[in-house]
Amino acid sequence: MLGRRLGSAVGPQRVTRSPGNLHVCFRCFFFFFQAYAKFSGAKVNISPIDLTWKTLTATVPELVCGDTSVKDPSQILNFLRKQRFNADYELSARQGADTMAYIALLEEKLQPALLHTFWLDAEIYANLTRPWFAARSPFPLNFLVPGRHANSARSRVLLTKGEAPLSRINEVEGKLYSDAKECLNLLSYRLGAANFFFGNLPTSLDAFVFGFVAPLHKAPLPNSPLQSHLRKLDNLTHFCDNILAVYFSPAHPCLPPSVQETMDANLQKLTQLVNKESNLIEKMDDNLRSSPQHKPHRPENKPSRVTEKSSTPA
Repeated sequence: MLGRRLGSAVGPQRVTRSPGNLHVCFRCFFFFFQAYAKFSGAKVNISPIDLTWKTLTATVPELVCGDTSVKDPSQILNFLRKQRFNADYELSARQGADTMAYIALLEEKLQPALLHTFWLDAEIYANLTRPWFAARSPFPLNFLVPGRHANSARSRVLLTKGEAPLSRINEVEGKLYSDAKECLNLLSYRLGAANFFFGNLPTSLDAFVFGFVAPLHKAPLPNSPLQSHLRKLDNLTHFCDNILAVYFSPAHPCLPPSVQETMDANLQKLTQLVNKESNLIEKMDDNLRSSPQHKPHRPENKPSRVTEKSSTPA
């Protein structure tokens, strides 16, 4: 927590992404980074990019800070932590291990189902995904971009489930949604009645879960069994609504009072600890100065044989 408050300014930062939020909801990384930046106190400016021939092969999201450009998701997270914007500052070693385990669970179980929902479900793709991308891409990219992302999603889903890229997607669809529902159930059980997964303050796990679950919760999907299952888990939907209201609402641009009070209390504790250590060092220095100084005992050097021989007259 102290890392959040004492972190040096890294901004203004710029996270480049594709236009709107819908594109990133299929990859979930942008929602995660935006939530993590707010949780850790990093000031980030969002700069949308257009889907043109120049940006078609661009890597998003991209973090730009001064002359530094970071593109890989794990490298962006490490960069923020090196700048002392660390939302996991107060986690124990066991909680850190649990965080890594749940993130792996999300990527293995829930992400393939999200890709299938938005890109491979025929009704959702025809009524939501493809029209949205086509409306935000110039001709002829409005025909190329949606199909390109759909093919990429199909290959990733099949490879994730250990199938060949040319296999039929309906062969793994049942297992896909079964694993995703099991993942949501585990997350709901772990969260319980709490606002966040570890204590009263959000961490990187909360950012990851929000990045994966919030798009599924808020997207206007015409018919999605996974969204229907999520809405039965009241604590997960409340978890997303609470983060949106507290951290993403224009009416609440600052940290909530409980978070701010905890940060101030931790900062005060750190200041008191530093003052105690300074006083202890001063007392030790005074004791050393006031203690009697004795001449160090050194054994007398015996003359060597070479010296004795050289002193004897010939």
